[in-house]
Amino acid sequence: MRKIRQIALKEVRHILRDSRSLIIAIAMPILMTFLYGYAINLDVKNIRLAVLDFDQSQISRQLSSRFYSSGYFIPPRGEPDINDPEAVLRKGQAAAVVVLKPGFGEALGSLQSGLYSGLSKGKYQVGVFLDGADANTAAAAGSYTSLIIFQYMQEFLPPNFTMPGVTIAQQVRYNPDLKSSHFFVPGLIAIILMMISAMLTSVTIAREKETGTMEQLLTTPITPRQIIAGKTIPYIGLALLDGFLILAFGVFHFGVPFVGSTWLLLLFGVIYVTAALSIGILISTLVKTQQLALMAAQLITVLPSVMLSGFIFEIKNMPTVLQWVTHIVPARYFIAIIRGIMLKGADLTVLWTESLFLLGLAAFLLTVAAKRFRMKIG
Repeated sequence: MRKIRQIALKEVRHILRDSRSLIIAIAMPILMTFLYGYAINLDVKNIRLAVLDFDQSQISRQLSSRFYSSGYFIPPRGEPDINDPEAVLRKGQAAAVVVLKPGFGEALGSLQSGLYSGLSKGKYQVGVFLDGADANTAAAAGSYTSLIIFQYMQEFLPPNFTMPGVTIAQQVRYNPDLKSSHFFVPGLIAIILMMISAMLTSVTIAREKETGTMEQLLTTPITPRQIIAGKTIPYIGLALLDGFLILAFGVFHFGVPFVGSTWLLLLFGVIYVTAALSIGILISTLVKTQQLALMAAQLITVLPSVMLSGFIFEIKNMPTVLQWVTHIVPARYFIAIIRGIMLKGADLTVLWTESLFLLGLAAFLLTVAAKRFRMKIG
């Protein structure tokens, strides 16, 4: 332990003297969280909507204004053609067109007076044209227009009247406001920890090989296992510090809730960082220069962690081959764990599957990295 402590203290002094490493380790995660927290946003708003009001009643005009005051829609770039409602869609001037045919005000007026058979039997229809070239925007526009029209119709129902059939009582749990930051910030912690940990470890060891200090270290009575332990312990602490800063930034700046166990998240954080550091050690055994180590760390850690972890894209929607590949991506399991702990207050009874996979993958990567390291310096 004394030898490991001395190597660790040497690495800490090196980190403190190297301003570039400190900037990478401290400033970059905060900057990335700030930028990604605002830049990556799945909230679909400001959809350009055209309304063709052929009814020209007070009721139809109120519905038109309701669309634009909802916060979801804005006016189209050009005026819609009454003879060709789809023209604004073809020209890209709007993503949706609502057509209110004559009789809309009369239909809702009859609904208010109790003569609602005309509307309930489908004798009057509101036309909605959607631009399916952008599937996400089209789906959002369709949902928003239906919701606004339905809510507007509800205002014309008689007191204590309920529409016949099934009613829906919808509740959104764990993220009632459907904020994208609540979804992305926990995932960002996993992505940044993986990138920083693997990059710093691989670059540091590659630099010692490049400058010849690794050979000097090997002349001392120190085993490869002690070298690995001494070099990774400071970076585990540095990565956990990064994780704490990002977590605090997400909670206090973006308002992401934290309802689970801090100690449980810390435990899994140590396991996850160990897997990331193992990847960094493995990369350092495959390259000879710092530049190659940096490029390899970014390629091996960032792309899989972003694309194949469920950070943005649902794993179940991927091709079967890629779904199998995601099982060797540590970020897949840690993202599920951190989202479960932060947003849902999940514990080991819920997260045991992801926990076992992450622990097994971390142990495997550490074993492979240690064996490869001993072979290269032996």
